[in-house]
Amino acid sequence: MKRLNWGMIGGGEGSQIGPAHRLAAGLDAAFVLSAGALDHDPAAGRDFAQRLGIAADRAYGDWREMLAGERNRPDKVDLVTVATPNATHYEITKAFLEAGIHVLCEKPMTVTEAEAEDLVLTARKAGRICAVNYGYTGYALVRHMRAMVARGDIGAVRLVVAEFAHGHHADAANADNPRVRWRYDPAQAGVSAQFADCGIHALHMASFVTGQEVATLSADFASCLPSRVLEDDAMVNFRMDRGTVGRLWTSSVAIGRQHGLTIQVFGETGGLRWAQEQPNQLFYMPLGQRLQVIERGEGNLSPEADRASRVTVGHAEGMPLAFGNIYRDLAEGIAAMEAGRAPDPAISLYPRAEDGLRSIAAIHAAVRSAAGKGEWVDARPKLFR
Repeated sequence: MKRLNWGMIGGGEGSQIGPAHRLAAGLDAAFVLSAGALDHDPAAGRDFAQRLGIAADRAYGDWREMLAGERNRPDKVDLVTVATPNATHYEITKAFLEAGIHVLCEKPMTVTEAEAEDLVLTARKAGRICAVNYGYTGYALVRHMRAMVARGDIGAVRLVVAEFAHGHHADAANADNPRVRWRYDPAQAGVSAQFADCGIHALHMASFVTGQEVATLSADFASCLPSRVLEDDAMVNFRMDRGTVGRLWTSSVAIGRQHGLTIQVFGETGGLRWAQEQPNQLFYMPLGQRLQVIERGEGNLSPEADRASRVTVGHAEGMPLAFGNIYRDLAEGIAAMEAGRAPDPAISLYPRAEDGLRSIAAIHAAVRSAAGKGEWVDARPKLFR
């Protein structure tokens, strides 16, 4: 497989997410970082890009300059990652798709459902991949969990319980830190803070593992720091399209919780539990039998798990490796598209724009529900009803 040219927008020096993307994209030597507009400060972005090895003429001051510089190059970027504040995702992603460039957009994909629907339609019209970085679905045992559910190991799924709770925004004295404040500012984050930031990771994980989509939901939002306009804690009950009951809790003020992404699935004949902070183990309880611990990297796992496992059994697996599986998925998807063949299903599990649209619809549904004191509302995008 030829190496693909990759570009990044955002994710500059000091960024929380930028290093993970750069590590992930380089894991399989499928991508080379060829271009970037990495910082809102043009000079800082150009300087950092060149220190990363990007040629000076492809170290851009902003995304518009990058688009103009790349779109007609014979060696233009094949894929661009958009890792900028939420409110900018739509305009940037749409522009690069229309220029014939595949996009991996950080979540949430947009801030409105209309924008998200337009990106789905734009990607389809352009014949380009528009992916969304629900990167935790790249973990080997999350993919094995999905495979176990799909092949019926736990029977029909009755209940799914998801959490994404941390305490890193609990200190009121830190509320004005720019790296924290923007997440609770509607002008930059949109209509939701914690649910849009972390809760939709858990919600998407529920759909990814069960193979079902969220149909309706009921939400309760709270701003535990009264100065915050948007929520820092949320509880969401949901029902999925094949009858599964869902429960989700997300919080940024849960002192003592570090990352807190967990997923539990309970079926007719067994249950499964996985936590991102202990990603090497998947706990499996068959009905009437003893608890089993499935280890990442051991023999006789699913093809999806085998191909997503990157280090030998017993060694720690981390988030950049999970992100790396998303990038490998995308490399396979781009290669298959260029070759006119079907992609390998075991490494073509990246979240699509359609998943991003479902998440945006769920965010707005949860906001409506919370405003309506928890009334049950339709969570499906209008495009898919």
